Amino acid sequence: MSEVMSDSNTAIDVRGGARLPSVGLGLWKIANEQTADMVYAAIQAGYRHLDAACDYGNEAEAGEGLKKALQAGLCHRDDVWVTSKLWNTYHHPDHVRPALERSLRDLAVDYLDLYLIHFPISLQYVPMEQRYPPGWLFDPQADEPVMRTTSVPIADTWGALEEAHQAGLVKHIGVSNFGCSLIRDLLSYASVRPAVLQIESHPYLTQSKLLRYCQQESIATTAFSPLGAGSYVPLGMATDSDSVLAEPCVRKIADELGKSPAQVVLRWGVQRGTAVIPKTSRPERLAENLALFDFSLTEDQMQTISGLDRHQRYNDPGVFCEHGFGCFYPIYE
Repeated sequence: MSEVMSDSNTAIDVRGGARLPSVGLGLWKIANEQTADMVYAAIQAGYRHLDAACDYGNEAEAGEGLKKALQAGLCHRDDVWVTSKLWNTYHHPDHVRPALERSLRDLAVDYLDLYLIHFPISLQYVPMEQRYPPGWLFDPQADEPVMRTTSVPIADTWGALEEAHQAGLVKHIGVSNFGCSLIRDLLSYASVRPAVLQIESHPYLTQSKLLRYCQQESIATTAFSPLGAGSYVPLGMATDSDSVLAEPCVRKIADELGKSPAQVVLRWGVQRGTAVIPKTSRPERLAENLALFDFSLTEDQMQTISGLDRHQRYNDPGVFCEHGFGCFYPIYE
């Protein structure tokens, strides 16, 4: 299968005729005190895609930045694709709508363009008045804090998302961190099919079979961590030596095109047909990450970058849940 699967259009098709901007601002790990300004600066720079989540803990600040941009006339609400995600503690149908409504209030919007199940992991419920966002640990103050799971069928959670969709609170619903088997099972009973899958994907983790399956099922894909290891180094989940941006072939292609290594890697992601949501806390990087549509990669260049695949997953609950939260919980094996 050819890796060159789309042209340089700035958005990808989503079921129902919508268009998802190919480049968005990922809000994970942007400090709360920076988030409002970064969202405003991103919209000012031309971004029309914001990727948020309850668990990131900065939706209220993102809402401030979005509201300020709208009030300044930088764009209209319908121009901006806003994604959020249902956290693991809210999988029970009774908790889905309250969680969604909290994200809507924090983001200062009347509807979401996309609401995703963040992980196929159901954790014991933590009331919002007790702690928000609840995080991974059931009780961080316990003598031995651990992650506590519970049994909620994905079908039950999905049914509650379908109700929110039918109520007009979300335009599209989807999943994140799901593999082919879980998606195939979901499609067997879903009344509203998943519109988007969000997954970790970069040249060290190409996930080509999963992308091909989603194309077959008309499910759009968004790649988080599209530049690879960078966001995970401060967490101790990767090292500086893991940077795909330092790969000689990436640097060579960047030199040939007069682009930065980051632009080359992001262009690779876009040209594969995925949306990409690079995170940055540096305003000067916003324009660089968005400037991907005045050049393209050749078939050989695409294949060279794809050849870096080493199945390297940085965001793996099968590793970090055991190390950080006292619970072995693999989901990809």
